[in-house]
Amino acid sequence: MIENAIILAAAEATGGQESANQIMQIFERFGLDIRFLIAQIVNFCIVAFLLYRFAFKPVLATIEERQKKISDGLQYAEDMKAKLADAEKTHAATLQKAQQEAQSILGEARETAKLYLDKQAEEATGKGEELIAKAKEAIALERQKMLTEVRGEVVRLVIDTTAKVLTKDLSEDEKARFSKSAAKELATVNS
Repeated sequence: MIENAIILAAAEATGGQESANQIMQIFERFGLDIRFLIAQIVNFCIVAFLLYRFAFKPVLATIEERQKKISDGLQYAEDMKAKLADAEKTHAATLQKAQQEAQSILGEARETAKLYLDKQAEEATGKGEELIAKAKEAIALERQKMLTEVRGEVVRLVIDTTAKVLTKDLSEDEKARFSKSAAKELATVNS
């Protein structure tokens, strides 16, 4: 009955009683029972509603949540890339600054070492000159001492020789000549 009413309503909408009979004949030829068809449509709508309500909604919510997590993860990865790039720039700047400081310290160390070496060279030169001056002074004193000793020895030899010569029998002329010669020698040695 309900099926006939539905078919009649559909037929009237399309053009009358004849159309409704034709539709009924088509359903009977294919072995369709309108009551079962309507029941199947209602069952399908109920199952579709239940699936949407209890299956698709949670699955869609889970997919949406995962998409949000993936999006957040990608955003976090981008943020970390930016932070890493900043950290690398900071590291490079710090490294460059450290290199500049190292070069500066190295330059200062070289300058200090050069000054120290120059100072040591000056001190060594000064000490060398001082040693040379002392050596010259010692040589001069030694020379003076040797000259004094030589003069003394010459004087002694002249006196010994003169004494030996004078002890011999010499004439007064010869004695005067030897005395003058000895006096000249002594004067030459002393000067």
